[in-house]
Amino acid sequence: MKHFLFLISAIILSFSVQGQDFSIGPKAGISTANIHVNGEDFQTGDNDFGYHLGLFVRMGGSSIFMQPELLFTSTGGSVIKTDDNGVQTDFNASFNRLDIPVMFGLKFLKFLRVQAGPIASILVDYKIEDALNVPVEVDYKTSTFGYQAGLGLDLGNLIFDLKYESSLSKMSKSSTAFQTDQRQNQIILSAGFRLF
Repeated sequence: MKHFLFLISAIILSFSVQGQDFSIGPKAGISTANIHVNGEDFQTGDNDFGYHLGLFVRMGGSSIFMQPELLFTSTGGSVIKTDDNGVQTDFNASFNRLDIPVMFGLKFLKFLRVQAGPIASILVDYKIEDALNVPVEVDYKTSTFGYQAGLGLDLGNLIFDLKYESSLSKMSKSSTAFQTDQRQNQIILSAGFRLF
């Protein structure tokens, strides 16, 4: 995580010293997410709706830009476990995270953007319960890495982003209750306002 933050800081500094355009503002939006699982007796359950809010910074010229963001994100999903007798149990998970995506992109027609980049997520807290609302102990990692990619639209000072997010690393450490590789996927829709 320290290497990621150092690299992002260096890139931001290099963009800013070149005298590029600079804008900053608030950003908020909604998402739909699931927990992709890859383990025996487990399968992905229903999607869960979430939200995010925070700040974005835009740096770049007329065609190339970089957009780092700092967002508080509330998201989740569900996992289905099937035992040896074929009985299924649903587990619902919710996560509060501090997300730091850094988008790199190209502008077209002065208002359309194509963008992609890495995202670092720091887990603030989480809750996972079975169908009877009984808490389940799962040892989730405090930080994970992933990527985002999507399209953007600029209308005056308003910006709109539609992005897909997936994880490059497992969300959980070794757990007796959940011997499965868990990774979260999201479709994210957000809007921001450029203050200047």
